[in-house]
Amino acid sequence: MSNPRPGPPFWLLAELTYRCPLQCPYCSNPLDFAQQGQELDTEAWIRVLREARAMGAAQLGFSGGEPLVRPDLPELIAEARQLGFYTNLITSGIGLTEGKVKQFREAGLDHIQVSFQASDPELNNAVAGSRKAFDSKLAMARAVHAEGYPMVLNFVIHRHNIHQMDDIIRLCEELGADYVELATCQYYGWAFENREGLMPSAAQLATAEKTVNEHRERLQAAGSAMQLIFVTPDYYEERPKACMNGWGSIFLTVTPDGTALPCHSARILPIEFPNVQEHALQSIWYDSSGFNHYRGDAWMPEPCRSCDEKHKDFGGCRCQAYLLTGDADNADPVCDKSPHHERVLAARRAADHATAGLADLTYRNARNSRVIVKA
Repeated sequence: MSNPRPGPPFWLLAELTYRCPLQCPYCSNPLDFAQQGQELDTEAWIRVLREARAMGAAQLGFSGGEPLVRPDLPELIAEARQLGFYTNLITSGIGLTEGKVKQFREAGLDHIQVSFQASDPELNNAVAGSRKAFDSKLAMARAVHAEGYPMVLNFVIHRHNIHQMDDIIRLCEELGADYVELATCQYYGWAFENREGLMPSAAQLATAEKTVNEHRERLQAAGSAMQLIFVTPDYYEERPKACMNGWGSIFLTVTPDGTALPCHSARILPIEFPNVQEHALQSIWYDSSGFNHYRGDAWMPEPCRSCDEKHKDFGGCRCQAYLLTGDADNADPVCDKSPHHERVLAARRAADHATAGLADLTYRNARNSRVIVKA
């Protein structure tokens, strides 16, 4: 493990743009997204897709921002189909039309995931920052289903909508969902900026999990194929996740300006990452210092270095370690073996008494040119 030679990337996430019509306060885009470089053009993205497929990448996600703002999206989908990728469009649904759904199907798109902010129009639209967002999402979810795509819905769960679990699941049933991702906020990017106002209490989380489990049992008894995937926040775990299945192991992200990353949040780290406009993808993946920085276990300090679980969790999340301790080399503070674990416990205690409302959150488009540095 000290100096591993990685296999090829399996999953390519193509972040086509940071532009988005919505203002979600938990957006995963960088806090300074408006100051990032110019977006790759169509030709550059096609080269990236070809190089990734030649290396062995099999799954491709089109993401953003909102990827629908790219007029070349059908062309990129068609190229990905020709190359043999399994393709997934990750979208808010804003800007989608029945005509585009059909166009994407004809171009060869395999999968569309539509995100919601809540189960009711008022809260959904308040979080999204659009008075018509909820109705648009409903219409497009139905259009996706009518076109024969797998119905995959995503709800980001936080303290302001976690009480809606019953209504969310009922809405998903009504829409004919096959898979429902109930993804409680993970605190990076804008979600970290807004953690005090987004993090649910332990009691809220326990109630939500109980509700989801009850619905799972009900759905199974009724013979429903709908799958409920409940993602617990890292902060309520005692052991860290195997982030991205290990640094530079399976996942490869290319950002709108061509910066290549081992995960979509890694840009916050004080590490130099290469750009696809200057280097071939194969060289980036195998040879760059950025992608080799946290591969294996030679980089690990204590307590990770001597931990018998280090080959399971790889030391946890480097971005989380950096945000919570200021040093990405540290053990992920989620781990109860970390000397910094008290910072996670303090965040849990704060969530039990938090009073911040929606009006207290920082919304992504309200401050889209400010550079915020977290230590």
